[in-house]
Parts: sequence; C-alpha cells; structure tokens
Amino acid sequence: MIPWRVEDLGTRGYEATRDHQLELVAARQRDEVPDTLIVVEHPHVFTLGRSRAAVANVLAPGDVPVIEIERGGDVTYHGPGQLVAYPIVLLRDAERDLHRFLRNLEQAVIQTCTRFGIEAGREVGKTGVWTAGPPAKKLCSMGIACRKWVTFHGLALNVTTDLAYFHRINPCGFESDVMRSLASYVPAIDPAAVKAALIDELGATLGRVSS
Repeated sequence: MIPWRVEDLGTRGYEATRDHQLELVAARQRDEVPDTLIVVEHPHVFTLGRSRAAVANVLAPGDVPVIEIERGGDVTYHGPGQLVAYPIVLLRDAERDLHRFLRNLEQAVIQTCTRFGIEAGREVGKTGVWTAGPPAKKLCSMGIACRKWVTFHGLALNVTTDLAYFHRINPCGFESDVMRSLASYVPAIDPAAVKAALIDELGATLGRVSS
C-alpha cells in the first residue's frame, strides 16, 4: 500500500478547490507532497469538460455559474448534498492505465453503495456508476485529467443532492431524468457515513493508505 493523506475541505467553492488541486499536482510532480485525496462539497456550479458537445448540453443555467475545465467528459453539476472526491496521485509504472484508474474509481463507488444496501454497477460504454435497473439510473459522474502521470479531478456522488438542478443541463449528455441520488433509495442515509465509506473504499481500490 502506498501512503496518502486525506484532505476534507468541507464546503468550498469550485474555483478555489480547482486552484488548490493544481497547486497539489505541481507539488506532487516535484515530489514535495504525498498522494492526496481531496473530499469536498461545492456550492451550485456547472462544469464543462473537454467534450465538444458540452456547451450545447447547457440548457438553462440561470444563476448557476458555468466553468470550463480541463477534465474529460461533458457538462455536469456540483452542489450541496453531493460528495466530490479528487484523487491527486502519482501513478507508478504498473498503474499507468487511465482506463483502469477510472474503473478503480467506479469500483470504489460501487462498493460504497453496496455498504448502504444499494445495488449499483457499470453500464457498458458509459463512465460512472449506475443503479442495477432496469432502467439503470446514474448515481455518480466521473471525469479525470492527468499531467505527467499525476491525476486530478475525479468523481461526484449524489448523496442527498437536489436533483432538480440537473434539469438545467443534459448531464454528461444524457436526459436529466437519468440522475438519482443515494437518498432516492435510502431516504435516511447519513452523508458523513457515506463520506467515510468512500474514503475507505478509494484507498482500497487505489492501493493507498492514510499516512
């Protein structure tokens, strides 16, 4: 197991968190800091990934900021009640497969959902985590970036998220009614318990342990 540290930022604005990520990426490239997992909740924001269709999938943002960023993927929403995790890790030689890295992130979320009695899995050709269905509904969106084999950005798991905000976009290019939260299936779910479980499962699937 490779040591890493966990930074729980509580609630923090998207742009300030992104700046912090970029600082950590540069520091990790210089080997000045260990691998780091950021967990955070953002105020309302829509983010645009590198997909050419992302702009067209912003329908009616209203008063919610729209920010273009360097991760892969389309448009997504972040907001209160959503658990966001950004693993900033240096991929060693044997780990340098970004598709496998994404599958490991998915597996951590799947195992987290299982802990709360929610059957979840993957949909062929669709990054993220979905309910078993039918029909399958999306619980978690993902998009990463990588510089000199240091990863950043990550995943957004809907825990008690207000799903109405997804109606302002086509999330990841899908119809908005595809989105669900863990609270859609377990109304009394404890966000703090979900956070602890996800941190644990990410460490296990990525081969990292808190130092």
